[in-house]
Amino acid sequence: MPLPTPRGALTPDRPLADLTWLRVGGPADWLFQPADLDDLSGFLAALDPAIDVFPMGVGSNLIVRDGGIRAVVIRLGRGFNAIEIQGERVTAGAAALDAHVARKAAEAGLDLTFLRTIPGSIGGAVRMNAGCYGHYVADFLEEVQVVGRDGAVQTLPAAALKLAYRQSDLPEGAVITAATFRAPSGDPALLEARMADQIARRDTSQPTRDRSAGSTFRNPLGRSSTGTADDTHELKAWKVIDDAGMRGATLGGAQMSPKHSNFLINTGGATSADLENLGEMVRKRVLETSGIALVWEIMRVGEPAAE
Repeated sequence: MPLPTPRGALTPDRPLADLTWLRVGGPADWLFQPADLDDLSGFLAALDPAIDVFPMGVGSNLIVRDGGIRAVVIRLGRGFNAIEIQGERVTAGAAALDAHVARKAAEAGLDLTFLRTIPGSIGGAVRMNAGCYGHYVADFLEEVQVVGRDGAVQTLPAAALKLAYRQSDLPEGAVITAATFRAPSGDPALLEARMADQIARRDTSQPTRDRSAGSTFRNPLGRSSTGTADDTHELKAWKVIDDAGMRGATLGGAQMSPKHSNFLINTGGATSADLENLGEMVRKRVLETSGIALVWEIMRVGEPAAE
């Protein structure tokens, strides 16, 4: 089935492993990297509606299964990473890195410091209602720009996304292209110092030098993984994983990090199946030992390898 001819790059049978933080995964039928908003809109408008699309960020919170993805994978790049600041509003392209947005806002005296240690890009942060240090995207988001599966460009108020713990309600196949936040003001030097402290705390407690995809499972009852005032150890995913004896557990090249047991890491040579199956082993053991059904925070997509 012929595909439209865009101005951006359209690559068939593109392996995705090098585009994910875990460095695993089979090929996409097609990888589309649009040049700009018009290119994306025109391509989707002309694409056969029967062909699935999968918007992919920087692959920081993703396991692509070994058989790959039967779809056009859309990955936004330089045409979608601008950051604009007007008054107390920060508008960031979906491909802008969360950390970069936090830093640029702080330089302008605006407090989006919660984004500083969240891996990935703004599009993924909005889709997952990412949060850290007691704050979530939902606390600051005003509106998002999206391109629908039919190519229509829309601006949606934050309320339309029905943001909840680690989830949002977006139309199927819609691609987030930009987001606007209203940020409280703060002293740039104090904001910078706060972010430096966050980085130091993260590097002390998390395996930042290993190949991981951030937190593997959501915290039970939707509590913050980074310690809000009302958080308790018993309600953190790492604690119930520890209690189940699964800290450091391995399967093939996959391991639950000895440094932080809610981080699934690729120690080298892991397959997607190793990682996903180890995660399922952890879920089973936690359910047996504590009665808690852990929910995946990492998105798992695609098909397993052919037998």
